[in-house]
Amino acid sequence: MAAQYRNEKMIDTFSIGGDLPVRRLGFGSMRLTGKGIWGEPRDHAEAIRVLRRAVELGINFIDTADSYGPEVAERLIAEALHPYPVDLVIATKAGLVRPGPDQWRPNGRPEHLRTACEGSLHRLRLDRIDLFQLHRIDSAVPVEDQLGALKDLQAAGKIRHIGLSEVSVAQIERARKIVPIVTVQNKYSVAEQGAGAALESCEREGIGFIPWFPLGAGTLSAPGGALDQMAAELKITASQLALAWLLWRSPVMLPIPGTSSVAHLEENFAAASLKLDGRKLEELGKAA
Repeated sequence: MAAQYRNEKMIDTFSIGGDLPVRRLGFGSMRLTGKGIWGEPRDHAEAIRVLRRAVELGINFIDTADSYGPEVAERLIAEALHPYPVDLVIATKAGLVRPGPDQWRPNGRPEHLRTACEGSLHRLRLDRIDLFQLHRIDSAVPVEDQLGALKDLQAAGKIRHIGLSEVSVAQIERARKIVPIVTVQNKYSVAEQGAGAALESCEREGIGFIPWFPLGAGTLSAPGGALDQMAAELKITASQLALAWLLWRSPVMLPIPGTSSVAHLEENFAAASLKLDGRKLEELGKAA
């Protein structure tokens, strides 16, 4: 499917779950928090400006999680943007707890997921979460129990759609037997294409694919990086090239580059309007 799409006109929108249309370049809120994804942002005012500028630019898909901060990113989103624009889709996640900076531990116990959902609803000032994602499948808890808890929350009207994060094709297929899955969020970039099988599965099933670390945590945009030469030839930045490649790679791709800087946000957003030679992008993907 990807090879066929490369010859078609670029599609700039995707409908999550068939009823939530979003522009395919979103915003990830993880980088708004403190060092180690822990605590308040270094510059609170700038964090608020970033979120507001994202919406001004036309971004209508924001990804967050209760573990970012923890709880900090969700509160910042509500502070900056509530009451929300009618077309804004906010996706959050639960299933990871934070013992400290740069520390992450799975917790998929149903009671934890239920409590996490209530907390996210409160912090985001929402009556229902459009997209609630299981941040990780907890190997210590039966997957049926974890997804069953989300299914119950969906039936109760607390969440609209359900997504997964860091999963294999087999896990996606197993999950879909329990509850409809509308998105998958896996680590993926031009330099790290290990989740290609999961991406292809999402393409077949019309599931949105959200690549986290789409810029390789900054390594792809570093001076002397792998994308520098082609980006210089095209007179764009390496970050813009990396994002343009993702948007070209698949019609179900929903990159969510994050930043704590308005200037960097604007640079990233410009990638959505780039018109680049598909042959060059294909070469880039094979060479990375």
